[in-house]
Amino acid sequence: MANLVRWEPLRDMVSLREAMDRLFEESFVGPAARARSLSASALALDVYESEEEVTVRASIPGVKPEDIDISVTGDVLTIKGESLEEKEEKEGTYHMRERRFGSYQRSIRLPTLVKAEESKAAFEHGVLTLSLPKVEEAKSKSIKIKTK
Repeated sequence: MANLVRWEPLRDMVSLREAMDRLFEESFVGPAARARSLSASALALDVYESEEEVTVRASIPGVKPEDIDISVTGDVLTIKGESLEEKEEKEGTYHMRERRFGSYQRSIRLPTLVKAEESKAAFEHGVLTLSLPKVEEAKSKSIKIKTK
């Protein structure tokens, strides 16, 4: 006995739409588009808050410490820098170039106000570590309860 299959005209339309989505994704969101979008997302940050300070760690491989600019305005931390492109090899053919070059900037809102003038920065093995002491009024204070 033959099985009847219900005809659904929209099923073919969905597959056409999926094919068009893949075409645009591969054309505009491929490696070249990802390379252009390596600005804020490329500067990976970890932000940790303790009782006394806010610690920020940023992965910035291949950049010299003197090429990094750090500023704090209110509760906004901004890290700017520039990595210069190495000499391009003329002898061979590149099969892949994913390392980024150029300027970058990342601004984040800190969880509390900090003393920018007392902050410390260290740079080791491509990791920038900022120690930002909290302002006095931002630190939590203990209140003792008096009993009668």
